[in-house]
Amino acid sequence: MRTVTAGDVEIPALGFGTARMDDHDVRVRAIEAALEAGYRHIDTAQIYGSEPAVGEAIENSAVDREEVFVTTKLADDNRAHDAAVESVHESVENLGVETVDLLLIHSPNDDVSHEETLDAMNEVRDDGLVSHLGVSNFSVAQTREAEELSDAPIVTNQVEYHVEHRKDDLLAYCIENDVVLTAYSPLGVGDLLDDDTLGEVAAAHDKTPAQVAIRWLLEQPQVSPIPMSSSPEHVRENFEVFDFELSGEQRRDLFAVGGDLPDGLADRLGL
Repeated sequence: MRTVTAGDVEIPALGFGTARMDDHDVRVRAIEAALEAGYRHIDTAQIYGSEPAVGEAIENSAVDREEVFVTTKLADDNRAHDAAVESVHESVENLGVETVDLLLIHSPNDDVSHEETLDAMNEVRDDGLVSHLGVSNFSVAQTREAEELSDAPIVTNQVEYHVEHRKDDLLAYCIENDVVLTAYSPLGVGDLLDDDTLGEVAAAHDKTPAQVAIRWLLEQPQVSPIPMSSSPEHVRENFEVFDFELSGEQRRDLFAVGGDLPDGLADRLGL
């Protein structure tokens, strides 16, 4: 499996998301299909309610636990120190693992300081319940603050990122500072996959627009997309993105869907 790195941390580049699936059995089947297809990075969160399904699917799978990189996130209600520590113990139990590979702050919360939350996260890391720390839905300034406040490195910022919704400033920051940009909703919402440019590039490669949207992300430095689907067929299809490459012109055309790139970032991306 191809990886992205933050310092000495290697994360499987293509992950599987588990949000927006309400039925436990549907979740388990989808995650089992993901593991069978080759995904080795599973993303969950306390607020998704999918941690037990992730644990069950891993237990049912022929894939060894050590091969699966598991990410979960603190709910807003679990941002205070004691609540954060207690909730991580619950997440570990729900997931049926000894250690969570990556723990994120799910989103900024003005009610509790980032310092308090990160202190708790570093504590559970020191206790061996968590291996690595990160954030989600943070701005560049908030990411920089988190890095300054945390003893352990902040290895990722997970944000919505796709062809029509770029994060140019954050991507530039992640490239410069060796942080992974984990892209949730990489296939967008609504009619993104009906975009004409995606369709044209997909036809040229005999691929689907979804596969092209994922491949476009994988070809960017420091980016790790985490598509999700409750359909085992789509789960497998979304993983079949390692047997083709986009041309420079196709990459430029896809970036143009979301507007002009800043010159400095365009140079970094080889565009």
